[in-house]
Amino acid sequence: METAVRPIEILLVEDNEGDARLAREALQDSKVINNIHHVMDGIEAMDFLYHRGRYQDAPRPDLILLDLNLPRKDGREVLEDIKKDESLKRIPVVALTISSDEQDILKTYNLHVNCFITKPIDFEQFLKVIHSIEDFWLTIVRLPPNNGIKKK
Repeated sequence: METAVRPIEILLVEDNEGDARLAREALQDSKVINNIHHVMDGIEAMDFLYHRGRYQDAPRPDLILLDLNLPRKDGREVLEDIKKDESLKRIPVVALTISSDEQDILKTYNLHVNCFITKPIDFEQFLKVIHSIEDFWLTIVRLPPNNGIKKK
């Protein structure tokens, strides 16, 4: 008997619409069925995670792709809030940012990010990074229980 497997829920927290569009397009071609939810800033990310306002029916994400330099609430603050919350801290968070500063990397890992990736400027390299995230986090890694993966 085959059981139904739900799509992977990805929360993309990115204020640059161009980068968000590229990430969505790359992930839509994924080998793994996924739903991509995009929010523009840290306040919206927390509303999504806590099902507030227009996000009352938002699913629990299986993976969060988090830009660090966000308006209203910085990505580092979002990361800190996620990792302090017992109900959220097991959700893998990938920092996807333009920063390559060693202090930024150290501070972000001290906040318990699962990995830190510097966004390439080049379009083709950016797509390769997104596909690498997909390959690792959606194909190789075992996500916490109740996170079914269904291949396309």
